[in-house]
Amino acid sequence: MSDASRLVHIVDDADGVPAGDDLTLVVVLSGFLDAGKSAELAAQHLADLGDGRVVATFDVDALHDYRARRPPVSFVRDHYADYEAPRLVVRAMTDTGGTPFLLLRGPEPDIRWEAFARAVREVVERFGVRRVVSLGAVPMAVPHTRPISITPHANRPELVTGPSTWTGELRVPASAQALLEIRLGEWGHPALGFVAHIPHYLAQMAYPQAALVLLEQLELGGHLTIDLTELRQAADATENEITAYLASHEDVNEVVRGLERQYDAFNEAEAAGSSLLADNQPLPSGEEIGQQFEQFLAGLEPRDDDGQER
Repeated sequence: MSDASRLVHIVDDADGVPAGDDLTLVVVLSGFLDAGKSAELAAQHLADLGDGRVVATFDVDALHDYRARRPPVSFVRDHYADYEAPRLVVRAMTDTGGTPFLLLRGPEPDIRWEAFARAVREVVERFGVRRVVSLGAVPMAVPHTRPISITPHANRPELVTGPSTWTGELRVPASAQALLEIRLGEWGHPALGFVAHIPHYLAQMAYPQAALVLLEQLELGGHLTIDLTELRQAADATENEITAYLASHEDVNEVVRGLERQYDAFNEAEAAGSSLLADNQPLPSGEEIGQQFEQFLAGLEPRDDDGQER
């Protein structure tokens, strides 16, 4: 038995999963690539499309560092209860238009990335997956008042759905999703993905605006149809909260305006073919932004009816 077979268990009745010849596997691994909880919000929206049954489970004990990411457990008066074990599973789902797809969702493996990639390959080949699409989000020095940018990527040039924001080569920290895309390409399986750029001052709060954009890209790259009505409503509500807060906090609003000036100058310079570093447009320092938005984030904490933070 291979190490991949030991790491993933495909359920006995998985052969009954509706597949077809255009099956997409959507991959969302929470943790490193989940600024603004955007990818997780997107995954939850997909999960809410219906009661998708589990068709494959991964051995989380072989992948998870419990001391680095401790699962929650309740302490009820004099005993522990309701331990929330991490789960990494594949569910068989159906999109709004009735098209089947698979959803791999759970915490990013902390160790054994190569073995994890081989285990995903087993799932891909068992179900005849046509393409693998990953979703992620990273914090960037961008204002929330400008359109959310997306970095598309793929292991085949023809799979890239749009122009890249970047030129040349960037060395960035790796992720399990990045390695999976590389390995799948080496094994002859198409894989692509989308990374949303989240305003870094909002990276610690739920940001449904970016989840919405990620799912719009998934529709394009994954050949799926998704009802986004509820997510659009959540995005509008969050936008209204942010706007209301900025209207009453001029010091914080000035930081956002500084980012807007830097963002616009950067884009104008790029469009003109000149230096990508805008002159005379100082970017607010990380310390400044951190101080200003500590109060900002606190102001968006949900409150009970009596006004107390929850």
